[in-house]
Amino acid sequence: MRTHRPWFKGPLAVAALYLKNNRRIAALITVICLALLIFCLVERQVRRALAARGATKVEGLYAGRSAIPTGRLIFDALAGIRIISGTGQSPPIIPQPTDLQIHLLDLLDVDPRDLR
Repeated sequence: MRTHRPWFKGPLAVAALYLKNNRRIAALITVICLALLIFCLVERQVRRALAARGATKVEGLYAGRSAIPTGRLIFDALAGIRIISGTGQSPPIIPQPTDLQIHLLDLLDVDPRDLR
């Protein structure tokens, strides 16, 4: 069983990043802000869907135990999802998602059988 170790409890791996002009700096900040917005919106959607069902925790989300969903835990749980792209008339599919992944996709109002 994998234990969850928060990224902020150890040394951070930081690589030097040099940008040639202010426009590129602004673009990088925009991309980072959009990523954070998506991160927060996913967390908010899962928590709202849980609240609508009268729950606050997702079973199996944190090291096999129930936990209040955070963006980090949600994306960790969904990280193993693979999508096989569709060709022609066959739609894209998610092969063998776990029960937890199916539950999170349901909370996010994503139908894993209809990915188009």
